[in-house]
Amino acid sequence: MPLVVVLFSIIFFFTIPSCFSQLTRLEHQVKDDGSLSLLVVGDWGRRGHFNQTIMGRIGKELDIDFVVSTGDNFYDDGLKGPHDPAFEESFTEVYTADSLQKPWYTILGNHDYRGDAVAQLNPFLRKVDSRWLCLRNFMVDTEIATFFFVDTTPFVDKYYTEESHTYDWRGVSPRKAYLANLLKDLETALRESSSRWKIVVGHHAIRSAGHHGDTEELIQHLLPILKANNVDLYVNGHDHCLEHISSHDSPIQYLTSGAGSKAWRGDTKKYDERVMKFFYDGQGFMSMQLTNANVEVLFHDVLGQVLHRWKVSKDLHSSM
Repeated sequence: MPLVVVLFSIIFFFTIPSCFSQLTRLEHQVKDDGSLSLLVVGDWGRRGHFNQTIMGRIGKELDIDFVVSTGDNFYDDGLKGPHDPAFEESFTEVYTADSLQKPWYTILGNHDYRGDAVAQLNPFLRKVDSRWLCLRNFMVDTEIATFFFVDTTPFVDKYYTEESHTYDWRGVSPRKAYLANLLKDLETALRESSSRWKIVVGHHAIRSAGHHGDTEELIQHLLPILKANNVDLYVNGHDHCLEHISSHDSPIQYLTSGAGSKAWRGDTKKYDERVMKFFYDGQGFMSMQLTNANVEVLFHDVLGQVLHRWKVSKDLHSSM
């Protein structure tokens, strides 16, 4: 699908409210053969340092349709405003490969909230680089899968009490009402979705053996909704590693792709070996290929080599 058509769809659905739910709804067409391929990268915004540029080759090999960014887009303290040169220095001038000139569906991370968080949501940035699409909470609907993007930073209690950093809470206050509405809207969207694959994207991990570990607030408030609505994958960043964790009590797979620039070597926690399928404490990213019947996830190091591969299938005749 030509990029210009995708961007037209983005503008159309951004400006017209969806009756599907209160989440902003975007549409992205699959390839002519009904498949979809994408890259997932997180915690990357360091002006190209720490091996950020290898994704282009894999993007070309897979003929990707779009890129998902799991947040922490600009270090250390987000953008200073919509005209901050860091936007082009860390994004436009870094991800220059032809294969990466596709829509980047992006959410905010905690480091983004330390700056002018509203700046990253400003439509002006799409005039600077038309690939950029960053919203707090939204959904990308394809013919075979729906991606639900969730703003997880406001869930985390410690950001409201720590004295070493300040956060830009414009648009999310009062917190209690914001989170209640978000959870209600997400639950409605998930329940009403007839997509074959339901994939939820957030910045913070629900399950992780990395530096930050599990996020208790998401386990308490978000995870029950995902379980109740047959979510297949939860994808996140935040921990600067690559990992795949399965679940004892649901089909949900927890996939961390937060190694887009600076990684944390050796900073790991002990985790249940029965559910820990893969962990890598170096730099890298994730790719995903989907059809109506299958989802295949690959984790790549900075050279593009495959470190871990996982595939799941669904009966084409089963009910959704």
